[in-house]
Amino acid sequence: MAVSTHTVTNQPPPLVGYDVFTADRTLSEAVERHTDPSILDEVQGELSELGRSAGSVQAQEWGTRANDNPPSLRTHDRYGNRIDEVDFHPSWHHLLGYAVSAGLTDAWGRPAGHVRRAAGFLVWTQAEAGHGCPLSMTHAAVPALRTDPALAAEWEPRLTSHVYDQDLRAGALKAGALFGMGMTEKQGGSDVRANTTNAEALAGEGEYLLTGHKWFCSAPMCDGFLVLAQAPGGLSCFLVPRVLADGTRNVFRIQRLKDKLGNRSNASSEVEFDGTWARLVGEEGRGVRTIIEMVAATRLDCVIGSAALMRQAVAQATHHAAYRSAFGGKLIDKPLMRNVLADLALESEAATTLALRLAAAYDSDTEQDRALLRLAVPAAKYWVTKRCTPVTAEALECLGGNGYVEESGMPRLLRESPLNSIWEGSGNVQALDVLRALQREPQALNAFLTEVGQARGADHRLDGAIKGLLTELADLDGMEGRARRLVERMALVLQGSLLVRWAPPEVADAFCASRLGGDWGAAFGTLPHTLDLGSVVERARAEVPDIP
Repeated sequence: MAVSTHTVTNQPPPLVGYDVFTADRTLSEAVERHTDPSILDEVQGELSELGRSAGSVQAQEWGTRANDNPPSLRTHDRYGNRIDEVDFHPSWHHLLGYAVSAGLTDAWGRPAGHVRRAAGFLVWTQAEAGHGCPLSMTHAAVPALRTDPALAAEWEPRLTSHVYDQDLRAGALKAGALFGMGMTEKQGGSDVRANTTNAEALAGEGEYLLTGHKWFCSAPMCDGFLVLAQAPGGLSCFLVPRVLADGTRNVFRIQRLKDKLGNRSNASSEVEFDGTWARLVGEEGRGVRTIIEMVAATRLDCVIGSAALMRQAVAQATHHAAYRSAFGGKLIDKPLMRNVLADLALESEAATTLALRLAAAYDSDTEQDRALLRLAVPAAKYWVTKRCTPVTAEALECLGGNGYVEESGMPRLLRESPLNSIWEGSGNVQALDVLRALQREPQALNAFLTEVGQARGADHRLDGAIKGLLTELADLDGMEGRARRLVERMALVLQGSLLVRWAPPEVADAFCASRLGGDWGAAFGTLPHTLDLGSVVERARAEVPDIP
């Protein structure tokens, strides 16, 4: 008679079947803070519905399958005709379709549109991050298109539509459309002014033919792309549709798909233009200025996406520790593990609070908030995206060997974690952008200092950090070599100010003591032991109904 030798004990239940939005106290409080009371119930209702879907078994299975079955490229049909199509697993389409129907490309025309979209993006991409790329670029293309009222009137209703139409056909025949972006080339990378793609003017007003390449073009299955090319008047921005108005396919040759570290469900490609029809967006020679608002919006999505990854990593770590026993008790009750979890929770809360404050600034019509975005977006993009990888790696370690196994989902989070720091300008690009704003746009610095100054006098460590930052800002000569240090301090001071104003006292106290006061080690889990770390950890837990 066989004897059972495999009784499973001391394993936490899956973190599934919960509302990702309402379980995130930091996020739900931020939405309440930044949303007009007259529409708050509506916004909370739609985000809670999205949160329940994101925490469902179905959405988690979609995420796993989309990641495990990356897209494939078909350059030709069976007869040898060039088609340049990308095939995706059905789970990708389920995820992307649900996101579009939930309004995650629709922010620019709705009340509290950016706050509700940012919160939804943070919630839904926790199920799977790769499909966030076309969502982000479609959302961000709107302000660039608005430089040309005719193009905006044609395309904006499709980009903000809640209908997902995956078929490849002329835009006029589609109820909804997705956009991508092509800026970098193999000889230039972030130095887009070194682009060599050529734009030749045609007889039709605003019509050009493009010849050249793009080294990194994400989501090549989209309906249109904003690209940079050299026109007679200089570097300019163009709209490249995949399918022309007469139904024929534009010349958009996908050379190959990138084999990436993470972001496996999303197709990123190299493309060639050879007599590719394009429409000028904005003025010739002003391509960077035209596309810069798109870049800024996608940079904010990098912040939101990193906040989402950190939140999911912390949720998994705290959930595991709440049910796993070791050395005579639950891990979450052990002082050293509690220190680690609290430290991770602080990083996650600071990222989410900052991301939603910036989204609220997009909803604002004040000069103060518009100026704040000019400095705060690149500073946040620099810092928050860089914190994502160490947070995710430490959270994985909280699960021990279980976290190193693919089935836990933690390796997928870890592989995804460096992405947002690289896309839309890596760390040095963000730091140099901050320096440019400091040197050329004094109103941006005034707006930043006004924002952080709202918490002045509430915490002596924050006050000291503001004073030190002002000393650094007093001399911008020779700043490039210390730009990263400056931008890091700016981001931390801004996060500290927001937490002092809005977070529970124990969270603000721990953040200011460690990040601003210097009472912190070089690794997570080195917070002062005298702080109320238990409350910080408990706040970060995602409690699941029906699990004791």
